[in-house]
Amino acid sequence: MSRPHGHPTGDDPATNPSGPHAIARRRVLYGTAAAGAGVLLPGASARAAAGRRSGRTVAVLGGGMAGLAAAHELAERGFAVTVFERKALGGKSRSIPVEGTGADGRRDLPGEHGFRFFPGFYRNVPDTMRRIPFAGNANGVHDNLLPLTSTRISRNGGRSDIIVPELTAPDGLDLDVLTETVTGLIEQAAAIPASELALFVNRFIVYLTSSDERRFGEWENVPWWEYVRAEGTSADYRAIVARFLTRGLVAVKERIASTRTVGAMGEAFLLSGLGLGADGGLARMLNAPTNEAWIDPWVRYLRGRGVRFEVGQTVEALETGGGRVRSVRLADAAGGRRTAAADWFVCAMPVDRAKLLLSPAVLALAPELESLHELRTEWMNGLQYFLRRTPGGMGQEINYMDSPWQLTAVLQSKIWDRDLPPRLRRRRRRDCLSLDISDWDTPGIVYGKPAKKCTRAEIAKECWAQMKDHLEDTGRSVLPDDLLHSWVLDPAITWSPPAAGNVNDEPLMVNTVGSWANRPEARTAIPNLFMAGDYVRTNIDLATMEGANESGRAAANALLDAADSPAERVETWRLYRPPELDGLKELDARRFRAGRPNLFDTM
Repeated sequence: MSRPHGHPTGDDPATNPSGPHAIARRRVLYGTAAAGAGVLLPGASARAAAGRRSGRTVAVLGGGMAGLAAAHELAERGFAVTVFERKALGGKSRSIPVEGTGADGRRDLPGEHGFRFFPGFYRNVPDTMRRIPFAGNANGVHDNLLPLTSTRISRNGGRSDIIVPELTAPDGLDLDVLTETVTGLIEQAAAIPASELALFVNRFIVYLTSSDERRFGEWENVPWWEYVRAEGTSADYRAIVARFLTRGLVAVKERIASTRTVGAMGEAFLLSGLGLGADGGLARMLNAPTNEAWIDPWVRYLRGRGVRFEVGQTVEALETGGGRVRSVRLADAAGGRRTAAADWFVCAMPVDRAKLLLSPAVLALAPELESLHELRTEWMNGLQYFLRRTPGGMGQEINYMDSPWQLTAVLQSKIWDRDLPPRLRRRRRRDCLSLDISDWDTPGIVYGKPAKKCTRAEIAKECWAQMKDHLEDTGRSVLPDDLLHSWVLDPAITWSPPAAGNVNDEPLMVNTVGSWANRPEARTAIPNLFMAGDYVRTNIDLATMEGANESGRAAANALLDAADSPAERVETWRLYRPPELDGLKELDARRFRAGRPNLFDTM
């Protein structure tokens, strides 16, 4: 089933497929997936040709997570799909190899757009991964996910680090147990005054017991900073509760972040840690560079299903006629232009690119898309350090909570199990430390400038110093300077002399207060145009791989409905909602309609 229009509601078995019947349906529909990757599957070319003859051609505009997900679902349902991509397949989820480092027949050194992190509450992405064949894996690409076993939140100034515990809930959810769990996590974080600790726990319980009516009608329009009453609190409370939970996890500023989104992510992390509504453990990562473990096998499988890929093609305009989209205008890297026609169009471009397609002709047919101009973007980009040896005292993943740039790092030797050491050793490198930089606007500790105003070399030096600031309070040097061999910054970041700072070719949509009203549904008023991307309304409601994948599924379902297709609709999953809280949420809905606060909103 596709996600219905309007507000997401509680857990629905129809959208949370599980058990033998759901598995059987998938096997019937996708049974040919096991035929292999990189080989044209029997009947694929015939289906594509039939699609071209019968008005079932689809142009997917964008080859990132949303575009690949839409192409996947539509190709498996007999549509003839062509994907047009400006840069590289996989979008912000792809690997970014270091150009020029793979001489003499060797592959380039592996770089990442940060790193890939798969929380347990992801359900749509894991379903896709299970349906992508991978040699030697019974469950396809999904078997390339490894559990994250050493998540550390590092503090500076001599404060103790936080080790995120594994949580279980064999007997369901109990509010008293939940309160103790949240309290324990915060007590590990810092010596927050008891009154502030109680305040945060209260705010968390208020959110968990809030009805959808209140979440959309009230919390959507309240900034997280205001919701958690951060003004006038201690520095630790502001650093952990206000800043880290927004900038560190979702790359949005705490004073403008939607409480509904931040609260929903906190709820999802906690419940999946308790084993509720989760696909696997609390968090997982890929056992090899993303392209090798996931994107490349996916593209090979889709080619085998008849999907055509045209990379290096920038979509410049949607050309309309007769109340529909007739074709798209494309430009290649050399400046050559052409048009491409199709019966159906899925716009799966990032929001900053999709806005450029909103010509007066398009908006005259779909005026609701005008609100895309109100959506905001922020930066979250990757930096790779190549090391001469593997450092001691570091686990798999570290969040540098007090770093001005909200850094998160993964030591890839602890994750990747595919020939990483031999590949690096030939170049006198032994390990790779992959960083995500989530805050580009706060001054750093070395140059006193935000990342947006630093040169590439300054960014690399600043990030190294901010990590050392967290790791070397014991007097032992975890990151001595001679450890560093080389580094590479995400090529999407480039210096602009006119701007006297950096520009970002791949920004990230962020959920600011009230942004839900400005985000489109998958189906537009133009009968053959559909939207997919992390900015489209989804249940996950965050700019993530999961949100983009869900939006691609929603676009496929909307297209199937518009085409009156008899094919089975694409399965989607909702975030888990504990049934134990249903009574409190029903009470809250009545209180909200009566203009009264949540029952627990007493502080």
